[in-house]
Amino acid sequence: MNHTMDALSDNRSMTRKDVNTLGLSALGGALEYYDFIIFVFLAGSIGQLFFPADMPAWLKQLQVFGIFAAGYLARPIGGLLMAHYGDIIGRKRMFTFSLLLMAVPTFVMGLLPTYAQIGIAAPLLLLLMRILQGAAVGGEIPGACVFVAEHVPSRHVGIACGTLFSGFTTGILLGSLVAMAVNHFFADAVLDYAWRLPFLLGGVFGIFALFLRRWLEETPVFLAMKQKKQLAQEVPLKTVLREHRAQIWPSMLLTWYLSAGIVTLTLLTQSVLQSQYAYSAEHALFANSIMIVVLTFGCIFWGWAADRIGVYATLMLGSALLAITVYAFFISLPAALTDTTVLYSLAGFCLGSVAVVPRILVGLFPPAVRYSGFSFSYNIAYSIFGGFTPMLIAYWLRSEPLAPAYYICAVSAISFVLAIYLRFRYGRTELAI
Repeated sequence: MNHTMDALSDNRSMTRKDVNTLGLSALGGALEYYDFIIFVFLAGSIGQLFFPADMPAWLKQLQVFGIFAAGYLARPIGGLLMAHYGDIIGRKRMFTFSLLLMAVPTFVMGLLPTYAQIGIAAPLLLLLMRILQGAAVGGEIPGACVFVAEHVPSRHVGIACGTLFSGFTTGILLGSLVAMAVNHFFADAVLDYAWRLPFLLGGVFGIFALFLRRWLEETPVFLAMKQKKQLAQEVPLKTVLREHRAQIWPSMLLTWYLSAGIVTLTLLTQSVLQSQYAYSAEHALFANSIMIVVLTFGCIFWGWAADRIGVYATLMLGSALLAITVYAFFISLPAALTDTTVLYSLAGFCLGSVAVVPRILVGLFPPAVRYSGFSFSYNIAYSIFGGFTPMLIAYWLRSEPLAPAYYICAVSAISFVLAIYLRFRYGRTELAI
């Protein structure tokens, strides 16, 4: 089956309008992901401010990370609701709404009273805001991928998805840098008021990104379906579950590859460097920041490669190199900071191959239910594996120092085999937009 719309030409070049659409989408994605991730960089301060002073430190940390995890659990709810309406009334409306749904709770977080001021209501309000954030990001990532994929020429969808994902990783880096700046310049005032600044800034970021998205237009693919009366005639998810089950499970396994790599290398490894290998927090965060910068460029490179040599060949090469570089990195620890940073960054560059995943997902589902199929597969899988990965790694590390490397190698092997299967079953033409 071929999903290419007659109104679009695979052979046309990227126009200035396409580039502007992609740039605004990536910038908005970076600012929105900053809003979602800033919570984890301020977890220590939040634990002290939103729970009783006499609560044990370990229990505070558990409660804080429980609230953080609630954001992941809420992703499928928001993602499916926004995908439903995105397939029926338009991609742009939901793409814009997800930003508003992220910006408002983030700004409110910066204004919340603490436990000392209103008691148990403080963590409950924080939990509510976190759930709204999770719902927003659940709609943002699938919506952004579908939006840019349906705007640019089919032969440039790979680099478009890669550029978009580089925006998300930039959001992670921005969150890390802002948190580091607050702790450095307001060291004595973090618990008094400075912890609020990153959240308030995030709210401002979100409103700014919302203003920029006003200039975006509905995708040509959706407009063509609307004109030809080819929009979904029933609940899109119902169609996905009935007619496209064969596309759901490989989409979920590919999301496992993406989530395992991102969570393990960007969020967990800097903590492992400190706890398992006695790196200072400063050195671990430095290496992590450099790695994320390299990862950002890696996403663009692997997206470009998907357009040149095909999505399956790129996924096979990227997953194989990720397994090799991650193992080489962890087997070298502990090492000098320079060596650690170089090897960590090399693994980060290969991790950029996860940007091929959304390129594959947008092509596996037909346009009428594309948003719903992508969102269902991606968000359900990310909620499961995104929450499962930290617990598995933490438990495995008790007996195996190379647990993160073995885990990434295993998931990369699954991705490698899956790329062969998809190439055999569908062929590259199946992924036309």
